[in-house]
Amino acid sequence: YMGGCHVEAERGGAAAAARRRGVGGGRRRRLKWSQRRSSSSSRMKLKEVDRTAMQAWSPSQHHPIYLATGTSAQQLDATFSTNASLEIFELDLTDPALDMKSCATFSSPHRYHKLIWSPHKTASAETLSGVLIAGGENGNIILYDPAKILAGETEVVIAQNDKHTGPVRALDVNLFQTNLVASGANESEIYIWDLNNFATPMTPGSKTQPPEDISCIAWNRQVQHILASASPSGRATVWDLRKNEPIIKVSDHSNRMHCSGLEWHPEVATQMVLASEDDRLPVIQIWDLRFASSPLRVLENHARGILTIAWSMADPELLLSCGKDSKILCSNPNTGEVLYELPTSTQWCFDVQWCPRNPALLSAASFDGRVSVYSIMGGSTDSLRQKQADKLSSSFGDLDPFGTGQPLPPLQLPQQTTPQSTVLPLKKPPKWIRRPVGASFSFGGRLVTFENSKTQQQGEHPQQPYHIYISQVVTEKEFLNRSNQLQEAVQAEAFVSYCQKKIDVAKNDFERNLWSFLKVHFEEDSRGKYLELLGYKKDGLGQKITSTLAKESPQGRDQDEAHEEADTLAQPDGGEGLAAKDQLLAESKNTELDSLQPINETFNISVTGDIDGLITQALLTGNFESAVDLCLHDNRMADAIILAIAGGQELLSKTQKKYFAKTRGKITRLITAVVTKNWKEIVQSCDLQNWKEALAAVLTYARPDEFAVLCDLLGSRLENEGDSVLQTQACLCYICAGNVEKLVSCWTKAQDGNNPLSLQDLIEKVVILR
Repeated sequence: YMGGCHVEAERGGAAAAARRRGVGGGRRRRLKWSQRRSSSSSRMKLKEVDRTAMQAWSPSQHHPIYLATGTSAQQLDATFSTNASLEIFELDLTDPALDMKSCATFSSPHRYHKLIWSPHKTASAETLSGVLIAGGENGNIILYDPAKILAGETEVVIAQNDKHTGPVRALDVNLFQTNLVASGANESEIYIWDLNNFATPMTPGSKTQPPEDISCIAWNRQVQHILASASPSGRATVWDLRKNEPIIKVSDHSNRMHCSGLEWHPEVATQMVLASEDDRLPVIQIWDLRFASSPLRVLENHARGILTIAWSMADPELLLSCGKDSKILCSNPNTGEVLYELPTSTQWCFDVQWCPRNPALLSAASFDGRVSVYSIMGGSTDSLRQKQADKLSSSFGDLDPFGTGQPLPPLQLPQQTTPQSTVLPLKKPPKWIRRPVGASFSFGGRLVTFENSKTQQQGEHPQQPYHIYISQVVTEKEFLNRSNQLQEAVQAEAFVSYCQKKIDVAKNDFERNLWSFLKVHFEEDSRGKYLELLGYKKDGLGQKITSTLAKESPQGRDQDEAHEEADTLAQPDGGEGLAAKDQLLAESKNTELDSLQPINETFNISVTGDIDGLITQALLTGNFESAVDLCLHDNRMADAIILAIAGGQELLSKTQKKYFAKTRGKITRLITAVVTKNWKEIVQSCDLQNWKEALAAVLTYARPDEFAVLCDLLGSRLENEGDSVLQTQACLCYICAGNVEKLVSCWTKAQDGNNPLSLQDLIEKVVILR
């Protein structure tokens, strides 16, 4: 981070006086955090612009950071030029040069007393939102479009109004409604402008009497309808826009207060500060409207009158002020302590502002025609002194400027010790780099925590308290016990016994099933045991099929009835199904073959013109395909399949497709999938209430390379399309697939993850499945 601050190099007695005042390198104080921040390579002044101008930073949401300058009224530069301009500079901290890059310049007929940059977006601002608002010399307020200025356009004025009497010295934007702008001028004139309707301003109430100039104006930082104004007489008025009248007035009893600055507290709605320009009373008064009889605190750090102030929005303990004593001070308004002093030249600074986007940066405009950008993080003056020496060398060259014609030796800078060229940063770290909270564990289960509380509302508590808490951490005994058991099981690789223990202590059927599936994951013949968990036991199914085949075959029934009974027999009680296909064929083969007896009778080969005759002729000529087609046409499906087997694999495949196209039984699609080995069709198209049957088919027939994919697909359907009960069953599919990620996702949806024991349940399943 490039920190630091700088002002013009001083010569002779001025530099010595600065050192006597404790400015710059004369400081001997050291802080640990400041030693880390400051280094000889960092600069004090980051950038500068040679302009006698008012200034305004771009809003905090803009990047890169821009600084707008407008020619200051009632001031002349060294050339006595009467020209005026509005310029926008880019702040590029990566460029080591001090001069800021000018992005755009607009020649203006006006000079300005005040310049602000509102974040209010206009229709024309596509890349750079916001409005530049300028207060002119003749009571006019001009609105500029910064996007058009950067684009180099000539028509950059959005609107202007000259309703004020006299110069407009005070402007401020409402933080809550950025389209509202308050302005103040002579004769106690205060107007509230709506940027969306600029032609007709409003007033906060009747003018204060007697009429006087409005030197500064500010919106409250916490309450959007509260506005404050101040005049050179030392009186400040607080307005309530809802009531259209002033609600309170504060003033110094000495009558020597000459208000040059007014700022609301960034966090405390009832507190504000007033700065005095009078050399007889160079003070900053901190007021609390709840105790408005006298100021809460008075800062007396300046030797002469204060010209302007700025309160940091990022840290309420940083208040900038610059005065006629050529000092720029950063003070803590809660304690009155000066946290930082920028070493400046003998020229006064009439305007100082914090950068909204980078809270460590500030800009100061001085009467010597220069706008400088500083950092409050400390730095070195060496680079600035060297730059000034280089300018002298480039101006005079190698010749003696007094006409002797003799070449001069290289310019030698006076030797200074290291402490004299370094300016320390703030005495305390600013709010944005402090730790807001912290924690550390101690022995015995103690936890030490701290936090920075908000600034106290009451004025009698100037110091911000820092709370430190020491608490005893209560551990989950059951949680730790279960964690130890899991760790022991993993180390001993006793996964089966661990799963069995979890099955025994399971509190519901879902947990019991889940651990049963996890247990099977570590056993042999896992697919067969998965089938048993789904309710498909081969032994029981074989007995039912044997008893069914032993019964007398139905006679005299039509074909549809035969199909229905076949479907019924294919769905055994208790959910058993296709898993026992091999056993069925093995047990019934001997019985069927024993019942077949050879027939020694002659038979007639018919070659008539009917279906039988045509089939006979096709077979005699070896035309199996035509014979199959004739059988299918006559709905003789069994004959067609037998002939297709004799005709070869290609004919058999065609016959199967035709058969499945004509047959519409209850289990036809299942038979189709089994014959064609299209298990994805079963998983994608089955009724989710039959998810067990679909998973059983995958377990029985799917190849190893497609098994996990099909299980994942079925689990995703249950999780996305099913009800709450079916969604939980998707976990079983993910366990079969070994998909840890989806198991975690599905389980967390179905369970309460806020309980530590629930989290332990999930960890156990993940570790076991892995």
